Amino acid sequence: MPNPTALKFAWPRSRIAETACWTVQLRPKQPTLGSLVVVCKEPVMAFSALSPQAFAELREVTRGVERLLKDFVDYSRINWLMLMMVDPDVHFHVIPRYEGLRNWDGIDFPDSGWPNPPALGEALSLDDAQLDRLTAELATRWRQR
Repeated sequence: MPNPTALKFAWPRSRIAETACWTVQLRPKQPTLGSLVVVCKEPVMAFSALSPQAFAELREVTRGVERLLKDFVDYSRINWLMLMMVDPDVHFHVIPRYEGLRNWDGIDFPDSGWPNPPALGEALSLDDAQLDRLTAELATRWRQR
């Protein structure tokens, strides 16, 4: 059963990829195009409590996420944020960073915070159809990488 954090970020609808210990999901609110959450499936509330398997898998998940987003968004920088203030399950917000705009499906996605910290409060909210299309596109790209 997925944890509350995965469910909050629209699991399974937003699921792009999954390993034994991690799920990679599209953020329904996009501060930049391609923003994700990477959620640990283990029942832990501290990064140091991850199992050795989860730490090992995180390396491969990180590589996969960064390759996927570099190809899709061509980011200049990438921010991995472990905030865990509202959602205590171990997870990262992954925000690809770029100057200017990226366009997908006729929608402009600015990086409103560039070159400073990401402007999470200025995220574009995807509707259900957009969430489904963008998730499907990224999941296909993940499988092809």
